[in-house]
Amino acid sequence: MRTTLFRRLTLGVAGLMALGIGLAITFTPQGFYAGYGIEIGNDPTMLSELRAPGANLAALGALIFAGVFRSDLMRLSAALGTVVFLAFAFGRLIGIVLDGMPAEVVITALAIELVAGALCLLSLRGTMNHSLPVTLS
Repeated sequence: MRTTLFRRLTLGVAGLMALGIGLAITFTPQGFYAGYGIEIGNDPTMLSELRAPGANLAALGALIFAGVFRSDLMRLSAALGTVVFLAFAFGRLIGIVLDGMPAEVVITALAIELVAGALCLLSLRGTMNHSLPVTLS
């Protein structure tokens, strides 16, 4: 029971974070990135290149969040949460190595992504005795 509660809380928080950030990037990229001290401007190509992965992140966030309500999606949701958040953290770490230290707000985002990814991974580990909800035929 406590394990299921942990998984549901983890997937709920991770899913809402990804969904909210994705929607913010999709619908208000200038405002979202202004919080990082980045001025985006109004170039349609740049905005398109930001909105597309924002929509992808929102969709993944919705799937992660679905694991809160659907036990048959819990493993998939935990796997998606692990990949989404640890991939963001990995990308930021590569940026630090190749580009140097970013602003403090980005380091904070990195820490949050590492924690969210680790919690999703712990949640995933607790579902390993179940099969994926998708079958290929």
